[in-house]
Amino acid sequence: MVSLLVVGFVAGLITGISPCILPVLPMVLVAGATGTAPASRRWRSVAVVVGLVVSFSFITLLGTTVLSALRLPQDLLRDAGLVVLGLFGLSLLVPAIERILERPFLRLHAPQPATSRGGFVLGLGLGAVFVPCAGPVLAAISVIGATNHLSFAGLLLTLAFAAGAGIPLLAVALAGDAVIDRVRALRDRARGMRIGGGAVLLLMALAIGLNLTEGLQQDVPGYTSALQSSVEGGKSVQSQLQSLTRGGSASLMSCTRSATLQDCFAAPNFQGIAAWLNTAGGAPLSVKSLRGKVVLIDFWTYSCINCQRSLPHVEAWYQRYRADGLVVVGVHTPEFAFEHVVSNVRSAVQQFGITYPVAVDNSYDTWNAYDNEYWPADYLIDASGEVRYESFGEGQYGQTETAIRQLLVAADPRLHLPPTTAVPDLTPTELISPETYLGYSRLQYLVGATSIQDDAPATYTFPSSIVAGEYGLSGTWTIGSEESTSGADARLELDFEAKDVYLVLGGSGTLSLTLAGRALATIDVSGIPRLYTLVSGQSEQTDLLVLTASPGLEAYDFTFG
Repeated sequence: MVSLLVVGFVAGLITGISPCILPVLPMVLVAGATGTAPASRRWRSVAVVVGLVVSFSFITLLGTTVLSALRLPQDLLRDAGLVVLGLFGLSLLVPAIERILERPFLRLHAPQPATSRGGFVLGLGLGAVFVPCAGPVLAAISVIGATNHLSFAGLLLTLAFAAGAGIPLLAVALAGDAVIDRVRALRDRARGMRIGGGAVLLLMALAIGLNLTEGLQQDVPGYTSALQSSVEGGKSVQSQLQSLTRGGSASLMSCTRSATLQDCFAAPNFQGIAAWLNTAGGAPLSVKSLRGKVVLIDFWTYSCINCQRSLPHVEAWYQRYRADGLVVVGVHTPEFAFEHVVSNVRSAVQQFGITYPVAVDNSYDTWNAYDNEYWPADYLIDASGEVRYESFGEGQYGQTETAIRQLLVAADPRLHLPPTTAVPDLTPTELISPETYLGYSRLQYLVGATSIQDDAPATYTFPSSIVAGEYGLSGTWTIGSEESTSGADARLELDFEAKDVYLVLGGSGTLSLTLAGRALATIDVSGIPRLYTLVSGQSEQTDLLVLTASPGLEAYDFTFG
């Protein structure tokens, strides 16, 4: 555990010097520098960073749980943090507001000056809007908070990470103080410094609130990525983080990625299922009722191209081995809001020719019971109810089928199994463009847009240049949480590297395609949102694809093959 805390602390240090700190950096720089005396400024700088560490730790671990319990919006704490920053900015501009804000602290009889206590509150506001770069350590901390797997070890890891991130920020704040102490002209213009600091706080709070800082973070190279990977990517670190995110349950930690059968853990039952498809009368199944059978649980979601490429293998196994005792249960855990609609899932099951039972896991209860993290993911359960094999992502189909056959024979040694299946493996082996989401909740590769208008129509212009893996918008688009909806003169250009290009589309209308300057096709879009094939090539290519959309089309997610 000590080694993991050290890794967490170092990961925080790396985050503290990464591009992700840029939005809060100006506020940290001026927060302490607005004190009246050198000692006061130093106390204020320390208090600001301590407040940030406390606030970030609390919100990450308990924010979602507390807000859900109180039935409050999930972005309430972030909005409250922005209000705090705005009020402190105004207090530096207007002394009367400052006196009102400091009045509660003056009533507290403590050795620290009131300015340091106010700095602590300011730090609380900063922690609410601090969004550090995601790496394995931060991902584990987020999962701990989201799944209520809070433990003392998880709390210590969170504090270690936050403290590590806070040290570079504290150094920045103290450096600002030192500059003021050394430059007499600045010391003599304290009122001007306070006005400037207040303006910075107000402007940065406004920029963060309007998501204007996202472009800055994206444009700055990820100069700490390699260092972060080297510190957090080791097998020992991954194993310890996995232990924490799984709530310390040893039974769910004992499986490792291996081509051989293992003794993993007792298979959890299906939980929180909204509907059962392909069962008699929609009757539910249970792991206990399937004892004596070999069970393959396949986690999937219908708009995921990786899942779609794996489904023919799963269906083929079911058809080939069900007479020999294999039961397949597809657990559909949605990625997008439209995938929660049971009728949409039912239509997808028919479209893909799935005949085995499908559990609609809208609440993620079964997903969480298996501590799953992937689409697709397969868990193979033996006749006694133990998970003996796991496979994540595409590929490894021959290996999985071998495990199925071994467990079937172990359950009934008299079996004479038919030949193995021969479904082509379409898993991409070349370097291809990354999955590209078009909603602001996971927006990553959009270029040329200086600002994003969330959930409101806005006019965009193509960037002057674009490189592989990026896309740009032109005309009117409404960018929602999960999708971008076309308006007047809506066009999208995508520079991709792949053989095949897919896009999840909804709404009703037409989509005209131009590839490398040549007209390619026009696609009619209607019905429930689903995956459409835009480009189907014989070999990998790097080209510019331009989409011209009629108004009302919803574009969710590019994937590549």
